[in-house]
This record gives sequence, C-alpha cells and structure tokens, in this order.
Amino acid sequence: MDRRRFLAACGIGAGGALLPGFVGRAIAAEQLVEPVDVAVKKRLADAGLSAATNAGASYCDVRVGRYLRQFIITREANVQNVVNTESMGVGVRVIADGAWGFAATNEMTAEAVANAARLAAAIARANAKNQTAPVRLAPTRGVGEVSWRTPIRRNAMEAPLQEKVDLLLGVNAAATNAGASFVNSMMFLVNEQKYFASTDGSYIDQDIHRIWAPFTVTAIDQTTGKFRSRDGLSAPMGMGLEYLDGDAADKITAPNGVVSYGMSYDMTEDAVAAARQAREKLTAASVKPGRYDLVLDPNHLGLTIHESVGHPLELDRVLGYEANYAGTSFATLDKREARFQYGSEIVNIMADKTQRGSLGAVGYDDEGVQTKSWPLIQDGKLVDYQTTRDQAHILGKDASDGCSYADSWSTVQFQRMPNVSLQPGKTKMSAADMIANVEDGIYILGRGSFSIDQQRYNAQFGGTLFYEIKNGRITQPLEDVAYQMRTPEFWNACSAICDESDYRMFGSFFDGKGQPSQVSAVSHGSSTTRFDGINVINTARSLG
Repeated sequence: MDRRRFLAACGIGAGGALLPGFVGRAIAAEQLVEPVDVAVKKRLADAGLSAATNAGASYCDVRVGRYLRQFIITREANVQNVVNTESMGVGVRVIADGAWGFAATNEMTAEAVANAARLAAAIARANAKNQTAPVRLAPTRGVGEVSWRTPIRRNAMEAPLQEKVDLLLGVNAAATNAGASFVNSMMFLVNEQKYFASTDGSYIDQDIHRIWAPFTVTAIDQTTGKFRSRDGLSAPMGMGLEYLDGDAADKITAPNGVVSYGMSYDMTEDAVAAARQAREKLTAASVKPGRYDLVLDPNHLGLTIHESVGHPLELDRVLGYEANYAGTSFATLDKREARFQYGSEIVNIMADKTQRGSLGAVGYDDEGVQTKSWPLIQDGKLVDYQTTRDQAHILGKDASDGCSYADSWSTVQFQRMPNVSLQPGKTKMSAADMIANVEDGIYILGRGSFSIDQQRYNAQFGGTLFYEIKNGRITQPLEDVAYQMRTPEFWNACSAICDESDYRMFGSFFDGKGQPSQVSAVSHGSSTTRFDGINVINTARSLG
C-alpha cells in the first residue's frame, strides 16, 4: 500500500485519535508547561512498545513530542501579532502483518499510549488486507539511551519577548529613517523536543532549535505612485538567538557593496541597506531580454537548488507517491543507473543532515537512524537519491539515508528532504574574481518568485536584487529580471564556483509536502556560482 492510501486508511480508522499538531494550542508565554522528564518519556515509550508487541506488531516506534513555536510580526512602529503555541503528545507507528499502522494521543499517560499502540496495530492489520507487498525495513542498530542538542549559545524561546520586539521595532525605525516608506519585520522561532524509542532498542532524546528573522522594505515614488520592495538577505538557521548578534567578522561584501551574511546576521544593517536599494530599484533600468551569463549569490541560488535538485531527488517523488499533489520527477531511476549527466563536471551536490547551523541538522531522524552526509550528484553525474528505512531496498541499499521526519507527534513520519548543498569550487576564487571574467551578464542576489513544473524540469526564477555586468564590471542596477531554465541544461551550464571562503547557506523555513500536508525546514549551501548563456526574460513586458 502506498503512503497516501495508508494515511487515508489510518485517518478513517483512528478517528478522533489523530489530532492536528503543527500549530498546537495558542498560549501566553508564561503558560508553558514544564518539559517532560526523560524518565517519564521512557516510561510512556515503553508502555507503547510493550502494548504493540503484545498486540502482534513485528516493529514499533514511539515518538513523544513537545513542539513550541513563537511568531512575532511587526510593521513600522507597531506590533501586529505575537503568537505562542505549544503542542504535546505521543505518536505510535507499528508494522503488523507486513503493513503500517499509526495512531496518536495527547494524553500523557501510559494507559493512553498503550491504547494508541493497540489501535495502531489494529489499523495495520486492516491495512494488510490491501497490501500488495510487505513493508521491508532496512536494518538499523539500536543505540540505547542517547541525546542530541542543537548547539546554541542562547535559547531564543527563553529570551524576554520585549527584547525581541525591541529588536524588530528598532530594525523598522532604522529602515524608515533610511528612506523606507513601509517596513514589515518578523521573527519565527521553533523548538522541537522529541523523544524517539523503538523495538530496535533505541531511546533518543533530541532538542532542536530554529530561527528566522525576515523583513520586507518598500519604497514609494510619491509622484508616480510606483513602488519597489527589497526583502532581507538573511537565511533561516538552526541556531539560537546568537544568530542575530551581527558579528561583523561573518559577512561578505559583494563587488557592488551589497552585504551577504553567514553564521551571524546584522538585521539592522541589512534593513538600512534595503531601504537605500529599494529606492534605487525605483529608477533601475528594465532588463533587455536575451541570453546572459548569470552570477548567482548563495542567498539566491539556494532556492534554485531546493526546487531543481532537492525535490526531484526525493525518492518518494521519483516513485510517484507525490504525483497528485506536488508532482513527480524527471530524475527517474533509470537515470541513476545510467549515471545521467545532471550538471557540468564541476557540479558536486551533497545531501547532509549534520552541518552545524543548518535547518536540517539533527543527530537522528524520526526513525532513529543516525544522520550523515552522502553525494547526490558527483562530477555532474546523478549517483543517488534520499531514502527512508522502507525505501532503501528499492535502491539496493542496506541502510536508510536518515531522511524520515514528521512535523508533529500527531503526524506520520515520511521522507523529507535533507540539507542539499552545492560544494564550493576547488580553485581560489571570489565573487569579484568571477565577475571580472564576465563580459555580458547579470548578478542576482536574494530570493524571489518562481514557478516550476510537476516534474521539476522546466522552471523560472526571479530574485531580489539584479545588477548588470559589462566587460567584467558591475555597471547599473536592473529590474524586471527572471531567468528560464530546464534543469539539466541549467546545471550543465555551470562554468565556475567560488571557493569555500564564499560559502553560505540559504534556507526554506516552511517547506510543504504530502497530504495531509506537513512542513519541514531545510538549508541549502553554496558559494557564488556562474551559469553561462541562460535565457532571461523581462517580467514587465506587455504581451500582444
């Protein structure tokens, strides 16, 4: 039975036992309950494991989860919203008669967890009647009792709300004083406290933190009514509040003076620059359509990596499990066997769930598999995909890649994208060096709107800032720029990659997938990269 039919069957069978869990209940910060003690979590997990085994399950895993989220939204001198949510409960997944079953409860008692386990086993037996082949789990060694924590210096969830509000309002004031007509700034904080136990013998306690502080500055020409916006150039990170310290040593200044950020972000500095650049965009030249050599900053290229490499190499998408919602993939299994030329020989793209500071960094996935890094594209050739335990055998692997994730205790874990990153070039090269060799090109920074087809093959990407390159020099800002691409043609046009000193991460904080839909967070690292002869269109041109 495929995942979608399994979910539908579980939803019908479990009824009220399956509760929506992404948002959780809205609360005041002072109403947060105390974290559950590890010994209590183990007792709850053991109750589920024992009940599932006694009910005939050949495998069981239990996830005890507490999910905290805080969203702060401001505009100019006003706080528009502050949302605190907390969600806590236990999800139990089993294999019985060769089929999956799942149930969940928000009652934190051993009896409730045992009941959920028995219900999951009953659902699995019902699902087995429609199963065409039994679930095959790749083996994984139980690790006993272990723990993993996001290495943070300051817990953003515990920082005073007033401090975070003051930061955002200060950013807004700085942007306004620098010429912005409007400014919105936000802060998104997530803390996942997850305890995983399985009949393989693992008891894994993890504490995971993520942070994102985006903003949008808008400038208006009062005479014409024309307006232009510039988004922040930060990346969401798997870090604590220390990410917003703005360490001056951890930023890169582009040849045109635009500052990009690494593992520390000066939000106020970026907002002041954004106000100035939004006004520059009001009078920027509209791009002339044609073929250009593109120089893409990491904060822009990350989205292109996400859509044209990360998603098409998800094995469940390749197999058609996402076909009725988010599509399939052109990167079919035969292309792996043929070592398909996905990109030029300098393109090396790694999957990774270990990189410090990344959104996807965890010690173990939601199936208890220890995380790792592995190549997806090597010397331009397609060599691998992303798998979970029940997918590994399809590729002839003897172990999972550790790509299982659920966004709540009440949702079923399934295959989610790890961090997917383009490796830096091996030859010393800065962005200035790269631009110096471009005769007719465009330098693009920041994320923008995009569209991509259901096979992740044909796409179009915009950006935030665009600059004309002529004879090795940046000459003027441009507007109305978007480039069109076919995935393999685009990556085969990659002709140069800056070295590791230019490497930075982009991130997707709310990456949706599946039905019922779930949200995950993932980072994409790269250095500034050049692509030759890419078709650029003018998004402001009238048709007809």
